[in-house]
Amino acid sequence: MKMHFGPAGIDNSYNGKSEEFPIFLAEKGLSAYEYQCGHGVSIGQDLAQKLGCNARQHGIQLSLHAPYYISLTNAGKLKENIDYIRKSVTAAAWMGGHKIVVHTGAIMSMTRRQALQNAINTIKEVLHCADSEGWPEVAICLETMGKIGQLGDLAEVLALCSADERLIPCIDFGHLYARTHGNLNGTAKFSGMLDALENTLGIERAKNCHIHFSVIEFTGGGEKQHLTFAQPGEFGPDWSDLCPLLREREYASTVICESRGTQVEDAVFMRKIAEETAR
Repeated sequence: MKMHFGPAGIDNSYNGKSEEFPIFLAEKGLSAYEYQCGHGVSIGQDLAQKLGCNARQHGIQLSLHAPYYISLTNAGKLKENIDYIRKSVTAAAWMGGHKIVVHTGAIMSMTRRQALQNAINTIKEVLHCADSEGWPEVAICLETMGKIGQLGDLAEVLALCSADERLIPCIDFGHLYARTHGNLNGTAKFSGMLDALENTLGIERAKNCHIHFSVIEFTGGGEKQHLTFAQPGEFGPDWSDLCPLLREREYASTVICESRGTQVEDAVFMRKIAEETAR
């Protein structure tokens, strides 16, 4: 099975037109791109279709990151959250993308159990609206989060995804590393995480999970900032420990690099490690 590698957003090395970015990625040997709508879905249909056309012509798989301010845990913002997700799905469909990535939300003053139940209720209502309104067939990927005060450790995201088979986990290994203060790192821990994914959702569904990866600096509360692979220091996680496990288990995931400003360069590095592991 083949994994696809690419960046989250346009990095510092590119100065061309946004709709031609997929051409640049193909020239670098990459095959995925996650378009960023973290601050709102503002892309128009014309630009989205031009971007999608270039992606299809050059073998780039597209996904879209929905607005950061979506909060599935906030029951009082149900209508707003549904609208944000609807707009994200529509924009992804214009591009020809098949997945959107969605944040789960903050715990706020709730118990983690109540926050999880709120998120489950919200995502079920989102899917009900998708069915009743005839939304495009774009999968929703629920992301593991980097701060302890957010819903989104591995068990919570797997519980959310268990609510409906159409939901796909977005496993952000950097986020899980940061929220555990570096504990979730190394071959044994990565293997345990993949076991949990497979045991909860089934092997075939697990093999097609969406993956985010970057080195992340953390503090007591979890994630502080994304770093680059070139920055020396004490932080992880380590791609060279995870990659062989994904290859061994024949994962067909899209792997999106979220390095800070060098996400294309670091995605190329990740792809090369994967190729060397396959030999």
